[in-house]
Amino acid sequence: MNKKIKAGIIGTGFIGPAHIEAVRRLEFVEVIALAQNGEESARNKADQLGVPLAYGDYKDLLRNPDIEVVHNCTPNHLHYQINREIIEAGKHVLSEKPLAMSSAESAELVALARKHGVVHGVNFNYRQYPMMKQLSEMVKQDEFGRINAVHGSYLQDWLLYETDYNWRLDEKSGGRSRAIADIGSHWCDTVQYVTGKKIKQVFADLWTVHPIRKKPVSHAITFGASKGEQVLEYEDIPVNTEDYASVLIRFDDGSKGAFTVSQVSAGRKNALSFELNGSRKSAYWKQEEPASLWIGHRDRFNEVLMADPALFLEEARPSIHHPGGHTEGWPDSVKNMMLQYYKYIREGKNPLKDKANFATFEDGHLSMCIMEAILISDKEERWVQVQH
Repeated sequence: MNKKIKAGIIGTGFIGPAHIEAVRRLEFVEVIALAQNGEESARNKADQLGVPLAYGDYKDLLRNPDIEVVHNCTPNHLHYQINREIIEAGKHVLSEKPLAMSSAESAELVALARKHGVVHGVNFNYRQYPMMKQLSEMVKQDEFGRINAVHGSYLQDWLLYETDYNWRLDEKSGGRSRAIADIGSHWCDTVQYVTGKKIKQVFADLWTVHPIRKKPVSHAITFGASKGEQVLEYEDIPVNTEDYASVLIRFDDGSKGAFTVSQVSAGRKNALSFELNGSRKSAYWKQEEPASLWIGHRDRFNEVLMADPALFLEEARPSIHHPGGHTEGWPDSVKNMMLQYYKYIREGKNPLKDKANFATFEDGHLSMCIMEAILISDKEERWVQVQH
């Protein structure tokens, strides 16, 4: 029986437990430890999630010689430092995005990971949907002809009201960009993966819809209210990062596109979507209905391809794990990310030589470069070259 790969998780907000759940589905990986601030808090979370070891300081987790892989699921401003320490501890690293707070930092992490020879990944999980593997293969096999245009959006509504508040709104914790860095990065990574193109230039228009937000500071009951409803007390907090952005893009092959991101679009929960317009036909996909792909034609009926291993191209079949009609969703895309990452480790592949079937630190660095170009473009109101 093969020995299980032992992993540790740093950070246990929303995404940390999602990593744990996905890793456990692999069967050949075991999460043996987690870390978050404070021994008592870490122990309570470990008991809740069924993880044996708990550390109130992530540095203690890194000293555990049994842990081979560490997942960095902390807030954005901690990514660079913790990623660096994971690598220097000689452990494989899987980081949440953004990889760092600047392209200078992300470039340093790429170089450091190469120097130490560790397997490095970034959780750009949308490219891991079975339909994205299928679409990527269709593009490679020239089914769409020349891809002339790519356009789409990623829309959410969780910050619609001025009273909506989260740590991501704090520039010190979340970074100089929010909507672009948080969700625009996923759109760009997915589209670049599917098309095989790289974004070369950008022209951006960013907008902070709520430059002042009301942060809850206490809870109080208003007894004079008709039903005794709860009323919150707030403090006004200035916000500099974008709620909304529209970006024109030019790809490295000369083709063009555009995308919009928003965290203030009522009714849109996690609506990533895009369309490819090729010289032969088009394709449209939306993440909230991930098992279907619309295929458009000029001279005959349009089609809808449903996710089914019997209908997929041979190269895409390994990405789909259930029969047709058994829809695989967001948690399955995270599981697929973990599967590709850990298979790479289990098979003893060399990150300096062997191409990875998942997003690496190089992809995370490119994402940082695109984000910085978008910020410069918005500030200077001009086309900006992506430097990487």
